[in-house]
Amino acid sequence: MQHLPPSRAQLVYLAFGPATYHQEACFSIVSALTHLDTAAAEAMDIQVFTDNPEPYGNLPVTVHVLDDETRNAWNQPHGYHFRSKHVLLRQVLRQHPMAVLIDTDTFFRASPMKLFQRVKKGQLLCNFVGGRYGGNQKCLLYKNLLTILQQRGLADCQMPLVNSGVIGLVEADAATLDHSIAMMDEFYPLARAAYTLEEFCLAVAAYRKLELAECTDVIHHYWSRKAQFRAKIQAWLRKHGNSPLSEAARADVLLVNDQLPRPPALHRLGYKALSLTMPSRERQFARELLYGCYPYPNEFDRACAPAWWDKALENLNDRYGRMEPEQLRQCLRHPGMRLSLGDRRKDIEAHLLNGSRS
Repeated sequence: MQHLPPSRAQLVYLAFGPATYHQEACFSIVSALTHLDTAAAEAMDIQVFTDNPEPYGNLPVTVHVLDDETRNAWNQPHGYHFRSKHVLLRQVLRQHPMAVLIDTDTFFRASPMKLFQRVKKGQLLCNFVGGRYGGNQKCLLYKNLLTILQQRGLADCQMPLVNSGVIGLVEADAATLDHSIAMMDEFYPLARAAYTLEEFCLAVAAYRKLELAECTDVIHHYWSRKAQFRAKIQAWLRKHGNSPLSEAARADVLLVNDQLPRPPALHRLGYKALSLTMPSRERQFARELLYGCYPYPNEFDRACAPAWWDKALENLNDRYGRMEPEQLRQCLRHPGMRLSLGDRRKDIEAHLLNGSRS
């Protein structure tokens, strides 16, 4: 790990694997810099730990190249890849008094310095504070771990859960991460199917020891509807990837907003009327396809069209079973569908049929 001046706040990313994660990280970093006052820029470093340094060449960040051996070691003893988040943040806090680890599927609504204002001794910064542990008694984490946690005095049904898309701590509270890592290692065999084990263990480690702070006003974490937000970000990268910090690029960052593009209510009523010409099982499919066809004034909302079409087909398949390519072709060429989709039908057919073959 490269050494940086110890007095500056550290914004940390862990990005590896498919290109989409690097795209997310690059946009998140540019959004942070876009909202950062010039005067505050000297108070913060951005560190990126990655298996591919190339996407970050045009950004003012410190890149740490991670090899497979290191990443695999961070995921042991069970190969649990979210464990590496806590291992990394623990290492950074050995060198720096304050750090925030942020997931790649995020972008900033306000200055990143607002995050660091909420990182203080005795307080854990998370993305948001969720419901109570006892709120979902069908959850694997509840059924398999409650008794153990109660017997040890670590948690009860009133424990608040957290979303770890953002984790911020000061060095004095870094032992919280040691505790969360130890619990991941112990409890993984009991809850290996629980996708949220990592953030659950963080909540347990902090319970009754640290106050919780959240930051949804500063960060948008698009863990839901990823396809639409990734489409916006990829459109921004196609336009500005060669000069991500230009004035035009920063201006367009603000257009990549946290809203899912939906047509106005009057148009949605019109789509519903058009869909009545379709067989009943395909009406919802037609309406959802039309969400991607609407001429949104925001160019990055328009870029979501293929994501809307993919989601429409996914929903149709979930409701009625997977549609074979020839069935899909016949559906899209139904007279009612032709009328509804108009000139966009051929684009939709080409896109969806190409995807259905993969």
